Order: sequence, then C-alpha cells, then structure tokens
Amino acid sequence: MIQTVELTKRFGDMTAVDELTVEVAKGEFFSFLGPNGAGKTTTIKMLVGLLRPTAGRALIGGLDIARDHIAAKRLLGYIPDHPYLYEKLTGREFLLFVAGLYGVDSRAAGLEADRLMDTFDIADIAHNLVEDYSHGMRQKLSFCAAFIHEPQVIVVDEPWVRLDPRSIRFLKDYLRERTRAGLTVFMSTHTLSIAEEISDRICIINDGRLVTLGTVDEIMASRTVGTLEEVFLAITGGESETK
Repeated sequence: MIQTVELTKRFGDMTAVDELTVEVAKGEFFSFLGPNGAGKTTTIKMLVGLLRPTAGRALIGGLDIARDHIAAKRLLGYIPDHPYLYEKLTGREFLLFVAGLYGVDSRAAGLEADRLMDTFDIADIAHNLVEDYSHGMRQKLSFCAAFIHEPQVIVVDEPWVRLDPRSIRFLKDYLRERTRAGLTVFMSTHTLSIAEEISDRICIINDGRLVTLGTVDEIMASRTVGTLEEVFLAITGGESETK
C-alpha cells in the first residue's frame, strides 16, 4: 500500500533523505524510526504530498502522490506531530469540514463524525469550540479527522504526544484492530517500547539513509544487544555496541 522508490530530498547542498526504498503491505503496522534530524518527518511530508521529492517516487496504493495527488490522498489519513485545527469551529464542525474536503456525503459525514467522537471519548465536547480543547482532546480530534473519510492508509508522526496512559492504551488497541481489518499504518515515533510492542516491521534510518529493516525478532537476532532501544542506539551512534 505504501512504496518509496529511491526517494530523495535535498535542500541546497544538504540531503535530508537519500534514495530511500521501502515497501509497506496492506494491513501492516510499520514503524519508522530514527534520531532527530534523520529525515523521518521529511520522508513523511513527501509520502503525504506536502513536499515534492528531488528524485525518486512515493506511492500510495500504487498511485504516485506527486502526480496523482488527489486520488492518492483519498486513500490517506495523516496525523502530523503538531496538527493544525480551526479553533473557532466546534469539534464536530471541524470533522464535517474535513469530510467535505474529501467529498464525503454530508449525512454520512455526520454519522461518522458522531461515531468517531464517541469511539475516541470526546462526544461530550463535540459542540465545544476547539480552542477550549485540552492538548489530549485535540490529539483525539486529529485522529477522528484522519479517519473521517475511511482511509486505507494512516500516516502518523508521534501519535502518543499529549496523550495520557489510558488514551495511549486505547489508541494502540484501536490501531492494531484496524490493521487486522486491512488498514495500513505508517508510524514515526521516538517511543521505542511501543514500537517494539505493536509493530509488524520496523525501519530505522539515520542521516537520511536506511540502516535496518525487518521484524523486531529479525532486527534483534542480527545484533548482540538485548532491547530495541539498545539496538537503536548502537546503529545510530548513540552508544557503542559492547555486549
């Protein structure tokens, strides 16, 4: 469902992403890891059509998002690390606005907005202005907005930010349940313990380049250290691999 082919992004003389080639299958929970400045957010912005690649391609459902951006974006939901929400709308109005951008029928959008807000436990503030939402409530509303048009792919950058432990547990279970139903999840996070727990496969990049890719067991078997955190630090220069 997601494919990058020698995906490259340069800013002047600086190469942020360097010929990245990965493929993510339908129904896969794929974690995209790397230290600060590794190129994760730049890659995500190319995947969702916010940046044009310098070279290579990013495909969603076989569609090149730089060429067939409207069709590709219909398949896609995106939750950035700092989502922008229209604060003078109520939460429900915001969801209906987003649904309209995707061409969702207004009646169906209303039903789906109500269902999602109930699922994410913010139905009781559906008619409150977004400016009055807490950080956690805003994050939940962002997830509702990403799912309002029933996407086949979700791309999420640091989903656990501003969520309490109960909400994190719910979101982990919800995303795993949706992947079992065929949703593809591409997640960037610094929370390595959660990535280790729920990912089908993990990709680690550093300096814009692919370093390792595989299941947690495959990555761990190739190293002499005991946790994903230790592997991550060893291969990204955080500490030497001494064990």
